Amino acid sequence: MGQPKTILKVVFPLLLGVGLVWYSLSKISLSTLVQYFKDADYSWILLGVFFGVLSHASRAYRWLFMVEPLGFKPRFANSFMAVYSAYLINFTIPRAGEVARATILTNYEGIPFDKGFGTIVAERIADTIMLLSIVAIAFFLEFEFIYNFFADKFNLSSLILVGLLLIVAALVILLFITKSRSKLALKIKSFVVGLLEGVLSIFKMKKKWAFIGHTLFIWVMYVLMFYVTSNALPELNNITLTPVLIGFILASFSIAATNGGIGSFPEAVVIAFSIFGIAEDPSRAFGWIMWSTQTLVIIVLGGLSLLYLPIYNRKNRTL
Repeated sequence: MGQPKTILKVVFPLLLGVGLVWYSLSKISLSTLVQYFKDADYSWILLGVFFGVLSHASRAYRWLFMVEPLGFKPRFANSFMAVYSAYLINFTIPRAGEVARATILTNYEGIPFDKGFGTIVAERIADTIMLLSIVAIAFFLEFEFIYNFFADKFNLSSLILVGLLLIVAALVILLFITKSRSKLALKIKSFVVGLLEGVLSIFKMKKKWAFIGHTLFIWVMYVLMFYVTSNALPELNNITLTPVLIGFILASFSIAATNGGIGSFPEAVVIAFSIFGIAEDPSRAFGWIMWSTQTLVIIVLGGLSLLYLPIYNRKNRTL
């Protein structure tokens, strides 16, 4: 039973990604897409790459604060290479990167796997909070526009009814979780408790403000990476902050849908930008440019990290 389920988890995102690549390329001719790549201002793209590398370096450094209370002092170089190795591995098997990252740090820093993996999960909780914060900022910045957009697209009374039903459903589920003793309810309850413990553990760290500062820096770099890269295309030079934030949010969620966002990333950008009346061709081209450049960096630095990790650690053992 477990094996078919595992195969489905690996194969389905890959097939979905291939299907979305075909769909995306059916909406824009290859010659047009190539022309966008040729005409792009690569100074903005390189600046975006720089911000991306800075964010990942900050992520690697932030993790050091989490293992310090556990009595470990890993080297930054190993943490940095583990981060990029994890990103690369995620392109092959979704979400396998976190396991690989914890394994790398166990092998080269002697950190027990369960403890290392636990800190990585806690990191993800902090990152989820940041992504939800960006969603909230985008919503409040353009509440009227977003409200009117959905009111025009859908029946307003239906939206209100759906909203009320979701609230009622959430309350029923919450009541079920708190009162029920079933295995499912206990699992959900355990997950929620673990989530809260993970969040609260951040504030128990000795260097919690440094951790929070790095978390803010990571996500500011992510948004800047997205924004400055959009300037590479003349058609998007006058883009405002709100479509950038909406595009960034949908693109971030798309990465979880397929292996590293293949196929889904450009289409997520098109959906977000179309809300604001931005033409499809430059939106799709930007999505492909953004995804391709960042993916290339991950392949290069992730591949070099996997190759250099044993060499670096062998050298340090002989010193």
